[in-house]
Amino acid sequence: MSNLLHRKCHALEGGQPMSDAVIHDHLAQVSGWHLNQGAIEKSFGFKNFYETIAYVNALAWICNTEDHHPDLAVSYSRCVVRFGTRSVGGVSINDFICAAKADALVAIVA
Repeated sequence: MSNLLHRKCHALEGGQPMSDAVIHDHLAQVSGWHLNQGAIEKSFGFKNFYETIAYVNALAWICNTEDHHPDLAVSYSRCVVRFGTRSVGGVSINDFICAAKADALVAIVA
């Protein structure tokens, strides 16, 4: 994951999505993430609403700096993070870069 953690997202307009085999290879580098309907996702649990929102706000800032934005489902003590790359119509390396950063952020917020 450290390799992904230190990478930056880049524009992929006109590119191709990753194949299922490549996706599964990359999933081995990000614990707890899984492929679901053309995107990767993970559910993060927190102690309370304050921690959940702190995580969401920090993740929003990180993803905005990467110019790669997730779909988020937020509740009192849980946030489901879903990354897919609309410009390629599937999963890309940018999704895994941001997934690694989302994982690293949990250690800071929680």
